[in-house]
Amino acid sequence: MSKIKTAMILAAGRGVRMRELTDTKPKPLIEICQKPIIRYIVEKMQIHPIKRIVINTCYKGDMIKTALADYNNIVFSDEETALETGGGVKKALPLLQDESFFVSNADPVWLDKSTSVFKQLEAAWNPEKTDILLALIPVQNAKGDVKDGNYFIENNKPRRQRVGEKNIPYLFMGVQIIHSRIFKHVTNTVFSLRDLYDEAERNNRLGYIIFDGKWYHVGTPEALQETETDLIRKFECLPH
Repeated sequence: MSKIKTAMILAAGRGVRMRELTDTKPKPLIEICQKPIIRYIVEKMQIHPIKRIVINTCYKGDMIKTALADYNNIVFSDEETALETGGGVKKALPLLQDESFFVSNADPVWLDKSTSVFKQLEAAWNPEKTDILLALIPVQNAKGDVKDGNYFIENNKPRRQRVGEKNIPYLFMGVQIIHSRIFKHVTNTVFSLRDLYDEAERNNRLGYIIFDGKWYHVGTPEALQETETDLIRKFECLPH
């Protein structure tokens, strides 16, 4: 039985690196195998199962609402101007309601292997010791818009890359569990979740799992083409 019943998908950004592809639609509605990226994420959350999904919107948000209108467990947190990842989650806290919840970016696509990333995160989640639990993936298992990793594992704890460091073995895959208390003393309204990762890291309250599946970061048109080509070659379509 799922312990964490609430999740948020970060879908407020335009995705400017997608260039003309986002002139007429928001990035989460760009399609892979004729299905919007965000629907793959929503479907995985439904299977977990997640009872309540909060999605923040800004750029062409009405299009996202229309595309997901067939789900009755999704609510939307509208932003007049994009609040970045941290600000978006902070604004949505009254909708999220639960103390602990999943958060996912809206642009990755992943293939679970032994078990779903949500089950892996949930099994490792210990709110007594951890404020944020990140899903990391070995760089060699990541495709698409990937240049290098961004986390090391030192003394069984994740450490974010520092300026000038290269050949970083692990990459944050944009999926995590967050405890709402990490926002308690935040006064900013526009900020990145990275600020909270760094705070949790400093306080020895940042945890991790190593995801054992495949992961695609669909951040550019080239990455979109690579992802779709790879998935079609493997499966003739992306599996549910």
